Amino acid sequence: MPAASHPAQIPAQLPRVVVLATGGTIAGSAGSAASSAHYQAATVPVGALLQAVPPLQGVARVEAEQVAQIDSKDMSFALWSALAARIAYWTAQPDVAGIVITHGTDTLEETAMFLHLTQPCPIPVVLTAAMRPSTSLSADGPLNLLDAVRVAAHADARGKGVLVVINQQIHAGRDATKAHTSAVNAFVSPSGGPLGFVQDDYVRFQRAPLPAIAPLPVPSAWPMVEIVGSYAEPSRVVVDALAAAGVRGIVVAAAGNGSVHEVLGGALADAARQGVAVVRASRTGAGHVALPASARAAVGGFLSALDLNPYKARVLLLLLLAADPSLGADPVRLQARLAAF
Repeated sequence: MPAASHPAQIPAQLPRVVVLATGGTIAGSAGSAASSAHYQAATVPVGALLQAVPPLQGVARVEAEQVAQIDSKDMSFALWSALAARIAYWTAQPDVAGIVITHGTDTLEETAMFLHLTQPCPIPVVLTAAMRPSTSLSADGPLNLLDAVRVAAHADARGKGVLVVINQQIHAGRDATKAHTSAVNAFVSPSGGPLGFVQDDYVRFQRAPLPAIAPLPVPSAWPMVEIVGSYAEPSRVVVDALAAAGVRGIVVAAAGNGSVHEVLGGALADAARQGVAVVRASRTGAGHVALPASARAAVGGFLSALDLNPYKARVLLLLLLAADPSLGADPVRLQARLAAF
């Protein structure tokens, strides 16, 4: 049975929700209110974002912290580590009911995956964003922020792990991915659809996310893991250069069900013999890449990211290799770890 919730009754003492701001389009501004494509991201401070959404005062006691102010295309490992540290700090405060992270849409799916894999989430951790800047005539950020706070403060969100709330939908952080360049409904969960939705003060979860996993540690040193694509007549130049540069892992944005061009496959096989972990993900945007048929196939046919897209697969491979460098030389054990998440 789906876990249903009912319209919230505003309690005498509102829950405490902390907003961690990182910039992005939700904090963007444009010279013209008619423009939603040409603007400067990460210009509006989090205090101004909150002031633009008066209904927040009836949902939660909201506090804010400006962790960063960047366009999310420039996301870094250092900022991921900083976010993890601030989440750890605020989740340790006994009266904090939930955390909201405002983020740019370009790399939100990668940050959501990183947090999904590293945060124990005793309270809800909810990412939100906007497809249009705050100065747009049709800005979607204010409602997304309000909905994210509603979910973070809601009892039914506990135990659901990292969530993404955007366009009135609730997605699992592991699943959410950006699938459109500009539409407000840009985010989808290809494998199973949204977990639920938000409509005004009504929050409903229609399905549960995958069971919780033991979190991976946040790396103190990050291995080099890169993405290459398979397409018509590729060369082996990029793979050979990466192997020579000391790359530890390569995720292949492969065609269809993990198909890799023979030229690229030869280069990747050479890299694998040098100890580089090679993982296939599909460039199609949905579906599973079939697991190798046997341990021998895993060694010769590279590994599977299952239903993870190349960008989420890279985050997982980064964290796995950082936590256990020996996995790169043990493809059978690495495949088992990839499948566990």
